[in-house]
Amino acid sequence: MKVQSWLESALADAEARGLLDLKPLLRTLADATTLLRRADWNEDAERGGEQNAAAPRQRGPGASSDAQR
Repeated sequence: MKVQSWLESALADAEARGLLDLKPLLRTLADATTLLRRADWNEDAERGGEQNAAAPRQRGPGASSDAQR
C-alpha cells in the first residue's frame, strides 16, 4: 500500500470517528514512514539481505558485545 493511499484512508476514518486531534499525528506518521522508505540504507538491506540472514546480530539490552567484555 502506498503511504498516500493509507494516509487518505486513515484521515477519512479518523474524521468519521470524530477523532480530529488524530489527524496531525497521522500526517506525521506518514511523513516519517516516507522518509524511512527513502533512506539509502534500504538499498543496502536489499542487496545484502541474503548474506546477513545466516548470521543475525542481537541488538538492544542483553545483547553481548566485545565492548562489554
